[in-house]
Amino acid sequence: MLYRVFLVYDIVEDRARAKIANACKDYGLDRVQYSAFTGLLSRNQQESLMIEIVEFLGDSDGSIKLIPVSKHDWDNRLEVQHA
Repeated sequence: MLYRVFLVYDIVEDRARAKIANACKDYGLDRVQYSAFTGLLSRNQQESLMIEIVEFLGDSDGSIKLIPVSKHDWDNRLEVQHA
């Protein structure tokens, strides 16, 4: 089963941040902001991605949150885009 997830991070080191962004893309997540991704992942994929992220983070300071979002909540999200 696939779950909608929202992943956000705040990572100090550029190299770790770049590796984590690439891992998110490798898992098929779409970037919605500079430090935010969303997409569909199984529970196993979520766990695997977080294991990779921890490895890439190493000793660097950072915070990563992977948040499952229900379909109902995702469908009722509010967005503003301004060119």
